[in-house]
Amino acid sequence: MATSSIFTNVEIKDRKSAEIFVDALEKASRLPKRVPTSKVNPPLRDKEAIRALFEKGLTNE
Repeated sequence: MATSSIFTNVEIKDRKSAEIFVDALEKASRLPKRVPTSKVNPPLRDKEAIRALFEKGLTNE
């Protein structure tokens, strides 16, 4: 979805359009949360782990 679409003015002129719009908002709020598709490694904080990483060189796991 384009970013500019969030700035579109929604014009509701009748009751049926309002109900459809509210139903769509309610349905969107119930959708499951997005699950990340890639693993993110936390930053290294342990001195020995950092030392081991530099000793073997940076590799993709």
